Amino acid sequence: MLARVAGLVTRASGAVVAPSRIASAITNSAVTRIRFFATNSTDVFNVHHDTPENNKDTQFDFTEANYKKAEAIMSNYPANYKTSAMIPLLDLAQQQNGGFVSLAVMNRIATILEVPPIKVYEVATFFTMFNRTKMGKYHVCICGTTPCRLQGAQKIEEAITKHLGVGIGQTTADGTFTLGEMECMGACVNAPMIAVADYRNGVEGFSYNYYEDLTPQDAVSILEKLKKGEKPKLGSQHRQTAEPAGAVVGDKWVPSSGENTLMGELPGPYCRDLSK
Repeated sequence: MLARVAGLVTRASGAVVAPSRIASAITNSAVTRIRFFATNSTDVFNVHHDTPENNKDTQFDFTEANYKKAEAIMSNYPANYKTSAMIPLLDLAQQQNGGFVSLAVMNRIATILEVPPIKVYEVATFFTMFNRTKMGKYHVCICGTTPCRLQGAQKIEEAITKHLGVGIGQTTADGTFTLGEMECMGACVNAPMIAVADYRNGVEGFSYNYYEDLTPQDAVSILEKLKKGEKPKLGSQHRQTAEPAGAVVGDKWVPSSGENTLMGELPGPYCRDLSK
């Protein structure tokens, strides 16, 4: 397809440039732009690349305890529809496998469900909840949807990337944190926020927690506590749940005054007078 596009570009421009070179430039440019937004994989096109921990020769199998969990999952579905268990089995395997779905993981699940491996590959490469490359002990995801961006998610991202020394889609040199971006975590009233998956202790020790109402300083403090093995406060960092107690303004938490939850006059546009 790219070669065909390159050929059209060459003919339209009248330039004497090899189509293969144009195709290469298009590909490299696209990869550069898209990789910047990589969330949970360094290969945003989901093309498998052999690595020491993920190749055709690596092995994976569920532990005895996790086979029991897998059997319990499959028992929820009729025998002739056991492929319905594919997503929860991938999730179980990802937790056991240190936070990512390797080629061996997908092949094992294909064997268990008695389906061609491509069926599992299709699912694992479609859903962003499945990580296709090796992860850090903690997967830190920054919410990037509109409410969080309006409430300062960009400053959260800047603070975290500066503190960790990595960008979105990258892992720290010590293997502790992998940084990602996620769309809408569903707690918009407590924006901005991050979610952290803990892959240190397999299935039994797995946790997935939200940290909300964050200032840049809050975000960095949470990461420091996690690195030390401490347990940061879950949920909102400045209120009990989602009561109208204030909001993050700029890089600070501003408590509300009395029943007033607005931090200033609304700029509009305003609704017309409906009585006229």
